[in-house]
Amino acid sequence: MAKLRVVLLFGGRSSEHTISCATAGGVLSAINREKYEVVPVGITRDGAFTLQPDDSERFRLNPDAMPQVDDNGTRIVWPESAASRELRYVDGAGLAHSLGNVDVVFPILHGPFGEDGTVQGLLELVGLPYVGNGVLASALGMDKHVTKTVLEAAGVTVAPWVTVTPAQWDSDNELWRARALSLGMPLFVKPARAGSSVGVSKVSNADQLDAALAVAFVHDSKALIEQAVAGREVECGVLSARGTGPTRVSVAGEIIVTGREFYDYEAKYIDESAATLVCPAALHDGELAEMQRIAARAFEAIGGSGLARVDFFFTGTEFIVNELNTMPGFTPISMYPKCWQASGMSYPELIDELIQLGLEAIR
Repeated sequence: MAKLRVVLLFGGRSSEHTISCATAGGVLSAINREKYEVVPVGITRDGAFTLQPDDSERFRLNPDAMPQVDDNGTRIVWPESAASRELRYVDGAGLAHSLGNVDVVFPILHGPFGEDGTVQGLLELVGLPYVGNGVLASALGMDKHVTKTVLEAAGVTVAPWVTVTPAQWDSDNELWRARALSLGMPLFVKPARAGSSVGVSKVSNADQLDAALAVAFVHDSKALIEQAVAGREVECGVLSARGTGPTRVSVAGEIIVTGREFYDYEAKYIDESAATLVCPAALHDGELAEMQRIAARAFEAIGGSGLARVDFFFTGTEFIVNELNTMPGFTPISMYPKCWQASGMSYPELIDELIQLGLEAIR
C-alpha cells in the first residue's frame, strides 16, 4: 500500500513560532512512518515557506534553546491551481524540484498568520485537504472577544469581560476604565488574538491596569480585560465526529500552578516546576459529563472541525469556559495529547486520527 504524503507545516510569523516548532518535533518523532511520508515545511519568522530537514531532534522542545525555522534559502512552491496537488521547491541555487503530489497538509501553527484562518484559506485556494479547523472556525477561535460573543449566544457561560483598543483607552479613558474596574479585582489582561499566555498580565489593583494594557497592545490592536474566576483550571480535548456520530470529548485534565500567580508562558514551557498537569482530573462522573457536554457545545458553536481544546474554570458548582483553542499545544507532554492518552488513544494514534479527519473533511 502506497504511503500518504503529509506536509507538516510549522513555524510562522507569530510570537508562538518556537512552540509550533516544538510541536513539529513531537509529531515528527511519533508519526507512523509505515503509513505516511512526511514533508516538513517550515515558515520562517519573516513568512518564507522553506523545506526543512525531517529531523525531530532539531525541533524538540528545549527550554534552554527553543527551536526555530532557519531560512536555508529554499522556497516552497504551492500548486498553481486546485487542478494539481504537486508540491515543488526551489533550492538555494534557484533550481526547481518536485516533492510529488500532496495528500494532506497538517498545519501545526499557533497564533496569527496560521491558526487564524489565513493558512487555511491558502490551502483551500490551492485545493489541498488539511487537518483541523476551517477558515471560519479558525478565525473565530483566534479572536477571544468573538469567541466569547459566539459562545455566550450559544448559551455557554464565559467569564465576564471588556474588550478595548488603544484608541478607545486613550480617547475615553474614564469610561473604559470604569467598565474595566466594574468587573472587580483581580483582573486578567490579554491580547485578543494571541496564545500560549503571551502578553498576559494579572492585575491586582487599578494602578497596574495601564501597564498591563501596554504589554497586551504590543501583541495585538485590541485587548481583553477579564474578570478573574476563582476555581480549578480544567480542560479537555475535542475531536470531530466520525460519520454521523457525536462530537468526541476526552477525559478532563487539570493544571495545578505552584509558585506563580497564574499559568503563564514561563510555567507552560520554561519552568518545569511551576505547574503540574494532572490527567485524568479528579471529577465525579456527573461533573465530567457536564464538562464534556459544554465542550462539545462550544466546539459545535464555532463550527469546529478536527480538533480543539476547551479550557474551563470549575467553581465547584459551575463550569465556565475560559478559552477555546483550535490548535492546542501538541507536543507529547502537552495537555491535549495527555487527555486523549488517558482516554485510550496514544499520541501516534491521535496523529493518525487527525490526518484521517482531515482527509474526510468537507469544507
